[in-house]
Amino acid sequence: MKKLGLNEIREKYLSFFESKGHLRLPSFSLVPENDKSLLLINAGMAPLKPYFKGELEPPRKRVTTCQKCIRTPDIERVGKTARHGTYFEMLGNFSFGDYFKHEATAWAWEFVTKVLELPEDKLWITIYEEDDEAKEIWTKEVGVPEDRIVRMGKEDNFWEIGQGPCGPCSELYFDRGEEHGCGSPDCRVGCECDRFVEFWNLVFTQFDKDENGNYNRLAHPNIDTGMGLERIACIMQGVNNLFEVDTVRNIMLKISEITGAKYGDNEKNDVSLRVITDHIRSTTFMIGDGVQISNEGRGYVLRRLLRHAARHGKLLGVNEPFLYKVCDTVIEENKNAYPELVEKAAYIKKVIELEEIRFNETINDGLTILAGYIEELQKNDEVQLSGEKAFKLYDTFGFPLDLTLEILEEKALNVNVEEYEECMKKQREMARSGRGDMDEAGWEKDEFKKKVSDFEKPEFVGYESLDCESVVKAIGYDGDFQDMASSDNANVIILLNKTPFYGEGGGQVGDKGQIKTEGATLKVTDTKKLATGQIMHICTVESGVVSVGDKAVCSVCEKRRSAIARNHSATHLLQKALKTVLGDHVQQAGSYVDAERLRFDFSHFEALSTEQIKEVEKIVNEKVFEALDVTCKNMPIDEARALGAMALFGEKYGDVVRVVKMGDYSIELCGGTHVSNTSNIGMIKIVSETSAAAGVRRIEAITGLNVLDAYNEKENLINSAASLLKSNPADVLSKISALQEELKGARKEIEEMKSKLASGGMDDIKKNAIEINGVKVLTGSFKGADVNTVRKMNDSLKDEFKSVVCVMATEFGGKVMLITAADKDATSKGVHCGLLIKEIAGLIGGSGGGKPESAQAGGSDASGIGAAFEKAVEVLKGQIK
Repeated sequence: MKKLGLNEIREKYLSFFESKGHLRLPSFSLVPENDKSLLLINAGMAPLKPYFKGELEPPRKRVTTCQKCIRTPDIERVGKTARHGTYFEMLGNFSFGDYFKHEATAWAWEFVTKVLELPEDKLWITIYEEDDEAKEIWTKEVGVPEDRIVRMGKEDNFWEIGQGPCGPCSELYFDRGEEHGCGSPDCRVGCECDRFVEFWNLVFTQFDKDENGNYNRLAHPNIDTGMGLERIACIMQGVNNLFEVDTVRNIMLKISEITGAKYGDNEKNDVSLRVITDHIRSTTFMIGDGVQISNEGRGYVLRRLLRHAARHGKLLGVNEPFLYKVCDTVIEENKNAYPELVEKAAYIKKVIELEEIRFNETINDGLTILAGYIEELQKNDEVQLSGEKAFKLYDTFGFPLDLTLEILEEKALNVNVEEYEECMKKQREMARSGRGDMDEAGWEKDEFKKKVSDFEKPEFVGYESLDCESVVKAIGYDGDFQDMASSDNANVIILLNKTPFYGEGGGQVGDKGQIKTEGATLKVTDTKKLATGQIMHICTVESGVVSVGDKAVCSVCEKRRSAIARNHSATHLLQKALKTVLGDHVQQAGSYVDAERLRFDFSHFEALSTEQIKEVEKIVNEKVFEALDVTCKNMPIDEARALGAMALFGEKYGDVVRVVKMGDYSIELCGGTHVSNTSNIGMIKIVSETSAAAGVRRIEAITGLNVLDAYNEKENLINSAASLLKSNPADVLSKISALQEELKGARKEIEEMKSKLASGGMDDIKKNAIEINGVKVLTGSFKGADVNTVRKMNDSLKDEFKSVVCVMATEFGGKVMLITAADKDATSKGVHCGLLIKEIAGLIGGSGGGKPESAQAGGSDASGIGAAFEKAVEVLKGQIK
């Protein structure tokens, strides 16, 4: 048995199955495509479900992959044991109705014994207890001794999830030797100890389970296998856990170099080292696949992992951002299998660094608050923190619940998780209500989409023409199909055999226009395209009756399509210009293009300066004025990449792609509609630049006649302002500047008058002062003086007297304010303005607080000012020693 590195094992596996007629596919993104059931890809077969379910045609009936996976259910256990991790790679070979058990078992045995050269006397096979066929194949065809075959029950060796495809499994185990066992005489395959390690699962999907629980034989059974890459690497390298595997160990060594903590010195540090090592692997790949930090969904998983790792860095004594530095090692160890990490290295590192900085800004305040909560619990002999307080830590300081739980567990405390979830639920409901009613229309529901997907895809001619003759193939209404529709039916769905209408996709809105048949006129209000290629025309029947089988003439609204094309082509120029000005880390993170404007989201770490925006705007307009020809051509994806075509971040593409080229300036993969020459765009004007999410900026821009409309609007605004200022448009700025200076002077005069008026009552305040144990107490009430004016008076009184407390009230702007201040001598004798203000604020119908030397409160009841002064004297008598 040779000692093989993890990267070697991956390549040997994929090459082996390529030699068996399998198509090697690159790993799919960790972000599931068209699969709402998963937050992140968690198994090798997960991205292949559409092929297994027959929804999509596989590129070949035999496929092999090494799939990036993330599983988070055991996230709290990561680090505490050496077994658990969130990130792993899954090797797999798959058959979609092609080969079955005979080949799957034979090739599995050949790979482990001939390629990996695992000793046969160390290998064990498990089968489903009722799968006699598998036993016959393993023993009589493959040649595995019968005493090395173990039958196991349905729980262990039968794969099924509810109704649908399912089947028995065969698993391959490696015997690590008695020294790794539990010592029990019953220790055998299936034992929970570390001796027998299951490393490869072969699933024979041969049944279809119906609603009555019957297992019906599939006409074309499938093969789905999965072998954990890190697990087989442990076996091949003779190490005990994934953290000792070569590539993972090198990442941990980098962390040790930064933190000074050595693995194996003590268990507490080992936990932190394992957590950081696992989480930096997960987060590097997640960001590389386009996951963006947020407070929900997969973005929250990313934030949670990063903050968990950052906190363990602090436990190892690192109080500054450091995780981003470890990225270089993660990328270095994985660059051959995942070259995209190298391309996105700068972006990945910057996203992680910024999140570390954000966390550092809040964690210390959060830790202080949590320490107070812990002290309060221990003082009251309680063990459970309220869910409301745990939620406040999350909502205010960005503490994920698991971080709060982890800190509390160190003190033998816990959280009322149910109450926390209720707080989270209320927040989500508020967010949803804020977004308004966003329910899908009836025609968009999944059930109807499935029915639509049974129809043939139409021929799309919209790139070449805006008009064509067609035939009505189906009419949808209210979630089902019908033979005809009239003006009584609102929002009908028309399916055609040929169409010029572009279906919404790639950030571009769907076309509008008209469909005419011999007996009806339909207004197309929107066009949608399904992932399976069918195009749905959402229409209102303006007159007559339309029937299935009718011949139709289709016409796209030319003016609207042209405006959309201008905006879409502008986004291509914009992306290239942003890369030029900001750097290659810029990646498209989303877009929206309609007839009025374009919106472009891109990865960047800070707001663009005015100069940067102007530079981007200048570049894109230069390319418009250069009148670059725009060509669109279908070609193999490898050829497109060789040309340097930019692809959408995290998007999956087929073997043949559409390449949109604008001169030699911009080359992108795109299925949208475009101008034929950049000069057709007219002009591009950026109207806003804002934050879309953490690490994502958003630019909105307009083109063509919309720029002229915006210019006219601004010109009208300037003319109106000039009219109000009784000035010429050219003199507006100087006129406003003069008015500002005039206003500034007037305000200064008013402040001086207020101070003089307030100072006029100072003699009475001093005359009515009382003394408590050597501390002078001054009280006074004003009308019309603002808070700053009263503060200045307090400062003046503190300068004039030694050992003084000022308690002042003012009625200003419809409010009543109490402002207190004390000098150092008074506070040394026990005066605490913050506590004082809390005692007296209620008397003016308000509340407040502050520090020992100064505090204030706001209220609404001026009639309580006198009582507040009397109460203040009473409180101060208790404070002053």
